[in-house]
Amino acid sequence: MNNDGKIELRRLFSASVIPAFFMALAWLMFAAEGLLNVSLSQYGLMPREISHWFGILTMPFLHGGLSHIFANTVSFIVLGTMLFYFYPEKALHVFLISYFFSGIITWLIASGGVHIGASGMIYAFAAYIFTVGVRSGNIRNMAVSLIIVFLYGSMVWGLYPQNTGISWEGHLAGAVTGLVCAFIFPIKTEKPESLDDEEVDDDDYDYNSTLDDSDYEIKYHYNSGKNNGK
Repeated sequence: MNNDGKIELRRLFSASVIPAFFMALAWLMFAAEGLLNVSLSQYGLMPREISHWFGILTMPFLHGGLSHIFANTVSFIVLGTMLFYFYPEKALHVFLISYFFSGIITWLIASGGVHIGASGMIYAFAAYIFTVGVRSGNIRNMAVSLIIVFLYGSMVWGLYPQNTGISWEGHLAGAVTGLVCAFIFPIKTEKPESLDDEEVDDDDYDYNSTLDDSDYEIKYHYNSGKNNGK
């Protein structure tokens, strides 16, 4: 592997650290439930219950079963890594806002019951990556948006009311959070300056002047822009 490949591999690993650590905490809580033979679901999010305000913070770490946490883990780490890899300057802000506000909105709009799972944050990541990529006008970022559509396009069905015990309100809250973040934290792409934009005074221009290679300074700019909750 060449040096560039090693650098990209390190970037990819670094981008996965926070999402992986977050889900590792969820797995620790899931393992504790199994070892102690208890359920921590009662500590999930209970809409508009002031006494259970902490559910806003605990909801993403609690899951209803092995299939639930496994599905969320894969999607969370994949989308979270994409967020930190492609948009490193905005990623931490989006991550933290997704954590708090997907829960807050769910607490405000959801119906009764207990809501658990990290799906709200997953929807926030997907909505942000897709929307900010399309808005950027950058070919690479738009390609990333297409990847989101290809891999997770079916997530849109999770935004509609269902009678399956799935927290569609949590999905909707996450999607709205990610969409808003895409407008709060847009990706600015630099456009090369055009010589036509500069006014040149013909009277002051010396047509006989010569320039050596040393008179040029070339700068290269690289913009590193940078399922289911119950």
